[in-house]
Amino acid sequence: MSPGSADASLLGLIDRLAALLERTDLTELEVQHGGTGLVLRKQSALAPATAALVAPGAPATDGATAAAGTAAADAAVFERPSVKAPLSGIWYGSPAPGSAPYVNVGGEVAVGQVIGLIEAMKLFNEIKSDLAGRVVKITAENGKLVRAKHPLIEVEPL
Repeated sequence: MSPGSADASLLGLIDRLAALLERTDLTELEVQHGGTGLVLRKQSALAPATAALVAPGAPATDGATAAAGTAAADAAVFERPSVKAPLSGIWYGSPAPGSAPYVNVGGEVAVGQVIGLIEAMKLFNEIKSDLAGRVVKITAENGKLVRAKHPLIEVEPL
């Protein structure tokens, strides 16, 4: 097996395991094979537990009401529209090392505009935005692995 096909096989396995994790009630999946280990966790397993704070003299609320309010506030903050990776691979935010990035925080992006490249199986795939608006955050790290369906950039509609 060539090194390229081994990488593709590993990325395919990771995608299948992530899909399995999403279809179940599990929050974490750990796989060990030889000297290699892999741990996949749902986003919900990574979210820190929040405690409700009550100001002195304020009426107390039950835990369920406080938790629901906190969860709604968290969802409003973290549920920004984002362009998600269509496949797993290595992310590149510019066409070549040292060149200007496709998008910058604060810049505008249009539907169909190239926002980056994902290298998978020795092929570079142009990733195009399916949203229009202002780039608020670039979540993918240049030269790092991104998984399918994970956010690459967060966009604020104009």
